[in-house]
Amino acid sequence: MERLTLLRKQLQEANREAILVSNPVNVAYLSGFTGTAGTLLLTAQQAYLLTDFRYVEQAQQQAPAFEIIDIKNKPWQVTAELLADNGCRALTVEADYLTVDTYQEIVAALEAVSVEAAASPVTPLRAVKTADEIKAIEKAQQLTDAAFKQILAYVKPGVRERDLALELEFMLRKGGAAALSFTMIVASGSRSALPHGVASDKTLAVGDAVVFDFGCIVDGYCSDMTRTVFVGEASDKQREVYDIVLAAQEAALANLRAGISGKEGDAFAREVIAAAGYGDYFGHGLGHGVGREIHEAPRLSPTYEGLLEPGMVVTVEPGIYLPGEFGVRIEDMAVIEEQGIRNLTAASKELYCF
Repeated sequence: MERLTLLRKQLQEANREAILVSNPVNVAYLSGFTGTAGTLLLTAQQAYLLTDFRYVEQAQQQAPAFEIIDIKNKPWQVTAELLADNGCRALTVEADYLTVDTYQEIVAALEAVSVEAAASPVTPLRAVKTADEIKAIEKAQQLTDAAFKQILAYVKPGVRERDLALELEFMLRKGGAAALSFTMIVASGSRSALPHGVASDKTLAVGDAVVFDFGCIVDGYCSDMTRTVFVGEASDKQREVYDIVLAAQEAALANLRAGISGKEGDAFAREVIAAAGYGDYFGHGLGHGVGREIHEAPRLSPTYEGLLEPGMVVTVEPGIYLPGEFGVRIEDMAVIEEQGIRNLTAASKELYCF
């Protein structure tokens, strides 16, 4: 597998003999195994998937490139034996996933092995997506676009945020989603000024802005989008803010491309909002990577110096949040390309009033 080859190359360049991959997302990315109990042990020559009796058959089906090992309730003893068989005296573990307790267990059990905790080298591999990964993300987004179009018929005074969220989840799952990408946000009225205002028992009222932020998982990959609509006629101020946020997003979408930093990408939208006098009300980064997890590398933010590369999938989600009044956020997902982006989100961004 190409992913294993790339990981082995990284290990060789860092003079690392073996790595233990414990993060389930990284396990699935490298092996295809989706069970809840699985760890990968990769050496220069061997690739093992360590699991228990419940998942042996599943692992054999999903991870044909790996030798499947039944740990028989002795995970670290088995790990030590495999390392010894391969002549490995050093092991790297994922510092950004393992608990301190588990790390100490590994160190204690592998007395003859030097254990190094380091940031997982799998994470940067996941940042650039293959054509198949992008296709899966696009499928998830198409389903999300369709659900947004359907939910508009339910937006009316007296409807609870929680009921809108339930309808959206039903639409997504009926359409083929395996799960939601994250806890859905449906926030109306003054609650729309909460960037992460998950659905509550509040009912929609005339004059409310309603923020929908949701996504789903298809073929193991996430989607993510946000739209803001209004109940009754939007006020002049709501229309003004909506237009500013949309202009900020359009500026970013028009200028994002490979070779610029996440900081530069963020600035395209942030400068529009700041010039309009609302800079203090855009308090989060412009976007984040999306893949097997809803938040992955890279980031579009004022502090991210990493460069964007072709094949990265990012959200572009500027927002303005006025405490006690309302908030507006508009979010698309886009694939970074050499000379620009390809937008994966097709849902309309017209200003809807119901």
